[in-house]
Amino acid sequence: MNLMISNSSGQPIYEQICSQIKQLIQSGGLAADEALPSIRLLAKDLRISVITTKRAYEELEREGYIYTVPGKGSFVARRNPELMREEQLRKIESLMEEIARLAPGCGLSNEDLMEMFSILHLEE
Repeated sequence: MNLMISNSSGQPIYEQICSQIKQLIQSGGLAADEALPSIRLLAKDLRISVITTKRAYEELEREGYIYTVPGKGSFVARRNPELMREEQLRKIESLMEEIARLAPGCGLSNEDLMEMFSILHLEE
């Protein structure tokens, strides 16, 4: 698992870990029941505090992304694909609402936004 931590980011380190692991799970980069690195190993690899890594794992477990088996470690939880899709749709809607709020201040029409999206989508 290759996570990148940015010290210059305004986002707390545990949140960076959470969001990257969530992304890996949602994209299929981590499969259900796949073992995650131990808290200590991940902390060592990322050169961060064990407490920070523990907080990230606790948050992921609370949100249902992972589960912990005492003495065995932490594993990717099985998730309902429909619930995962619904969560992603909510995020997309939230971002689209923000775009719709900002666009008029820049003088952008719906057509301008669609063109921008098409260009961005083609570049991927």
